Amino acid sequence: MRKSIEDFDSIIQHITESIKGTSCIENQLFKEYHVKRGLRNEDHSGVLVGLTNIGDVVGYKRQEHGNTLPVDGELFYRGLNIKDIVLGFQADDRHGFAEVVYLLLAGRLPDRETHDVFRELLSSQRTLDAAIKMSILEFKGLDIMNVLARTVMVMYVRDLEADNISRENLLKQSIKLIAQFPTIIAYAYHSMQHYYRNKTLSLRHPIPELSMGENFLYMLKGENNYTKLDADVLDLIQVLQAEHGGGNNSTFTVRVISSSNTDTYSAITAGIGSLKGPLHGGANLRVKHMFDHLKSSITDWKNEAEIKEYMTKILKKEVYDKVGKIYGVGHAVYTKSDPRAILLKAMAKKLAIEKERLDEFELLHTIERMGIEAFMDFKGKNVGKVVCANVDFYSGFVYEMIGIPKELYTPLFAMSRIAGWCAHRIEELNFDSKRIIRPAYKNVCKRNEYKPIINR
Repeated sequence: MRKSIEDFDSIIQHITESIKGTSCIENQLFKEYHVKRGLRNEDHSGVLVGLTNIGDVVGYKRQEHGNTLPVDGELFYRGLNIKDIVLGFQADDRHGFAEVVYLLLAGRLPDRETHDVFRELLSSQRTLDAAIKMSILEFKGLDIMNVLARTVMVMYVRDLEADNISRENLLKQSIKLIAQFPTIIAYAYHSMQHYYRNKTLSLRHPIPELSMGENFLYMLKGENNYTKLDADVLDLIQVLQAEHGGGNNSTFTVRVISSSNTDTYSAITAGIGSLKGPLHGGANLRVKHMFDHLKSSITDWKNEAEIKEYMTKILKKEVYDKVGKIYGVGHAVYTKSDPRAILLKAMAKKLAIEKERLDEFELLHTIERMGIEAFMDFKGKNVGKVVCANVDFYSGFVYEMIGIPKELYTPLFAMSRIAGWCAHRIEELNFDSKRIIRPAYKNVCKRNEYKPIINR
């Protein structure tokens, strides 16, 4: 018998009410069974669940008696300090993302000849085949991350060796994904603009001679619609976001999925889904929204006392979104400083001068300092945590100055982090003794007796 919509709505409401009790775990049970929620220790450090040779995120030092000591943050790719890597290619006045991709995949820096050949290899893989291009246009997706995830699964269908997990094939798949992410994202954005905002559909072919970041700006905005500094800054962001250890949510997701020996495309699609979550990949957009609010709410941009007072009100949930968070301040690992934020801040100032927005940069810098002071005064000592501005604090402002639409903030994160995802997947599948990642959950539901349906 066909039920009415009202009947379906009624059963949904009935189950929803049931979920309130059956899916709720009392907080004290986590302490009773020594469960580390979010895989975090009580001192805010991460629970050790694996080993890696790829990335290392340093934000504190473990002392002999077990406590953690805040230190200036450091980020290492394959044992090399990210600061040295960035200053190295900047000194040569060249873009560094291709070099970093090689480093993450191969485990060592390329020499000049190898670098140039590898860069050409990446460039040669940028063009999408007709079927994949059409799938982007036919999907008509409003969310670029969803289009990206769907397109990766279309790539699975087009790959005759999709389930081959040999080292050589993993590498070929990785290079193709890394090379084609910018093209997919640019085409998905133009498709969205065409179908939902009545804009002219304009799909530009990749230019092999351009670096990854500059080619993306060309495909997005067209020739002569960006500056050299725009391209330099975008390349820097790609380098800084390419990898961040195995414990970040999306990379850990890729490793968990990969441990089952599934195909590359399924693992990367899972990583995209994780990064899409606002608690992971959406922080820079939240900072942008907060900054827009602060620009209109603070009367004197040079008055540090006024700015600190307003940041305290944010923490007290009195103003802005009343959540009590200063977006872009604080990090799961970094304490005294985030090395990515320091490197990006220096370039952000140069960009602000070029775009004649130095006053906004100075305001953002003051908000950073006063926000940290407000946090430490209001609750820093109580929670035993030292905080700093993270890379997201400046990346949203940088994207806006470059002219990147807000719909692309998180996809650009994926466009960078795909390098780290692929490196970690290869490492996960390269272990001599392969094991599926399978942690334990303690069941705390009381035992019940089954009742026949007539007696319920």
